[in-house]
Amino acid sequence: MDIQSQLLFFFSAFGAFNGIIVGLFFLFYVKPSHKSHIFLGLLLLALSVRIGKSVFFYFNDDLADIYIQIGLFACWFIGPLLYFYVGTALEVIDSIPKKLKTHFTILTPIALVLFLVFPRSSYEKTWVTLFIYFIYGQWAIYVIVSGLIVWKNFEKTKQTKKGVVTFRLWLLSIYLGNTIICLAFITGNYTSYIVGALSFSFVFYLLILLLLFAKKRNELIFLNPPRYREKRIDNDKAEQLIMNLEQLITEKEFYKNSDITLSKIAKKLNILPNKLSLLLNDNMKISFSDYLNGKRIEEAQKMIRSKVNYSFEAIGYDCGFNSKSAFYTAFKKHTGTTPLKYRKSITD
Repeated sequence: MDIQSQLLFFFSAFGAFNGIIVGLFFLFYVKPSHKSHIFLGLLLLALSVRIGKSVFFYFNDDLADIYIQIGLFACWFIGPLLYFYVGTALEVIDSIPKKLKTHFTILTPIALVLFLVFPRSSYEKTWVTLFIYFIYGQWAIYVIVSGLIVWKNFEKTKQTKKGVVTFRLWLLSIYLGNTIICLAFITGNYTSYIVGALSFSFVFYLLILLLLFAKKRNELIFLNPPRYREKRIDNDKAEQLIMNLEQLITEKEFYKNSDITLSKIAKKLNILPNKLSLLLNDNMKISFSDYLNGKRIEEAQKMIRSKVNYSFEAIGYDCGFNSKSAFYTAFKKHTGTTPLKYRKSITD
C-alpha cells in the first residue's frame, strides 16, 4: 500500500473509529439527561459501523460477506435513528415508546428477511442491483422526513431565545452531515465508493470542532436541548391528560413515594416530561411539587381524622414526606393551619 493509500485509509477509518467512541460517550458517559442523547449515540454507532464496513471493503474486497451484511444491517437503521434524534431533540415526538414500537416492528422483520432469507453470499447480484438501493432509498426517505421536521420547527422558534442559535447549529450539523453521507453513498457508483467514508470523517471532525468551540464559550447547549415547544395544550387534550394524571396519582398513590419525580410520572403517562410540566404550569396553574404535596396533604388530613393515635411524624412519612419539617411546612401552606390545630379542631 503506497503513501497515498495509507493516508486515505487513515482518514477514512479514523473517523469511523472515533465515531464509535463518541457514540458510546453519548450512550453511557453522558448518562442521558435527554432522550435525544440515546438516539444520537445509536446514530453515531450505526454510521460508524456502516462506514467501517465501507473502508475495509474498499481496501480489501475479499472481506467476508458476514461483515458486509453487518455494515448494511446498521445502514438500515441510520435513517430511523436520525428521525428519532431530530424528533426528540426538537420535542415533536410525544409518545416515544409507541412510535418506536411502530417503526421498529415494521423495520426489524424486513431487515431479518433481507439478511437471513437472502444472504449476500448466495444472492450477491440481487444485493448489488436491488437490495442496496432499497436500503439507501429508505435512508433517504427518513432524511427527507427529518428535514421537514427541522424546517417546520425552526420556523416556529424565536431567534432570540437563549441557547437556540448554538443548538440550531449543532442540530443542523448533525442533519446536514447525515444528508451528505447519504448522498455520497447513493452516488458512489458515479464518484468513488470511499467518498461516503471520507464524507463521514469530514463531517465528524467538523462536529468535533463545533464541540470544542462551544465548550470554550461554555455553550454546550446540545447536552440539554432548549425547549422548543411552548404552544399551550388545547383544552380538550388537556382535560384528557388531567383525567389520566388524576387517575394515575389516585389509584397508584404515587404521591406516597418520596422519591417520585416528574419524569417518572410522565413516563407512566407515556408523554414527555416537558409536556407534563407544561400541563401542570400552564393548564392547571400549579407546580409539580405543589400538586404532589396537595395530594399528600389530602391523605394526611384523612389519616389525622381516622388515626387519632398516629404521630404527625409517622403520618408525614406515610404520606410521602421525607422529613417532619417538610410535612409541617406543606400542611400549613395548603390548609392555613398546623397539623396539631387541625386535629384539635376535629376533636372539638
